[in-house]
Amino acid sequence: MEITYYGHSTFKIKGSTGTVVTDPFDNYIGLALPTLNADIVTVSHQHKDHNAISKVKGTAQREKPFIISDCGEYEVGGISVFGIKTYHDDTQGSQRGENIIFTIMIDDIRVCHLGDLGHELTSEQLAEIGAVDVVLCPVGGVFTIDPSLAAKTIRSLEPSIAIPMHYKTNMHNNDVFVDMKQLSDFLQAYGTETVEIEKLKLEKARLPEETELVVLSMLNK
Repeated sequence: MEITYYGHSTFKIKGSTGTVVTDPFDNYIGLALPTLNADIVTVSHQHKDHNAISKVKGTAQREKPFIISDCGEYEVGGISVFGIKTYHDDTQGSQRGENIIFTIMIDDIRVCHLGDLGHELTSEQLAEIGAVDVVLCPVGGVFTIDPSLAAKTIRSLEPSIAIPMHYKTNMHNNDVFVDMKQLSDFLQAYGTETVEIEKLKLEKARLPEETELVVLSMLNK
């Protein structure tokens, strides 16, 4: 399996049976998302920096991507997707609505995309998510959990691999994202430094036993 990052909360997860794109964004955020191809698109919530599904085209095996934007269990072309309800803020959705956490199983690897999670996960939610191998975690605060809570959330999920997302870059629209924290703020809160890599290739049998933090370079920068 291979994971690439296009900025904000958009990843391309490619396995032997198909490809998933997560939370494609509209260009208004300041980043330019190239046209991507996927068999499945997951949408954690209906905000335009996460639901630009027109940016994603089909593949040789599927003319149009299968869009998953609701909680539940899905099986598409050998890829399993599980979605559970959480919130986009810490007041049970009163400010920004609901958020869906999707766990995607490809090549026997469970990848958990936290979307725009805005609160600490409860013990019940952690149990519902279950064991995961890779966590894609928002870390920028303001619209999501902040760097400190992101670090705590990663440790509570105990993945083999943790990948930060949804943080401010110098390409983000400053009018919208001026207060969002940068990657460096999260790394300081997490208490580690790491080297960026372009793509992450994973095999189930070779996953680390202890959590490793991986920073993926944005392919569109």
